[in-house]
Amino acid sequence: MATTTLTTDTFERTVLDNDIVLVDFWAEWCGPCRQFGPVFEATSEKHPDIVFGKVDTEAEQLLAQALDITSIPTVMAFREGILVFAQPGALPGPVFEDVVAQVKALDMDEVRQKMNDASRAHAEENGGGGCGGCGDCGCGKG
Repeated sequence: MATTTLTTDTFERTVLDNDIVLVDFWAEWCGPCRQFGPVFEATSEKHPDIVFGKVDTEAEQLLAQALDITSIPTVMAFREGILVFAQPGALPGPVFEDVVAQVKALDMDEVRQKMNDASRAHAEENGGGGCGGCGDCGCGKG
């Protein structure tokens, strides 16, 4: 599968509607971005079951800012709508392939459990939360 351009309008829906989404944040003027671009493209061809998206940080400044992109290129990986990997820098091909393999191999039930445990611990450290009792943050009010 070739890469797809992601924008502020398409980013959230793409991440939520697909099991695995890998995103390359880049800019035309960025030398390391031009170095990493072919690696990202070649990897996308090897994994047609994954969405590979590209965000031009010059054209999509608000999106880059919302995701705290401070250095480019930056690669982010989302699995089942959850950010599971973020790394600035031009990754070499074998390293990027390893990232893809690790993202595919994640046990998402375990990831969600760890997130819930961390949320509960944070709520306990901060006096029980303040979530209003929805039950989602783990503070015990739900």
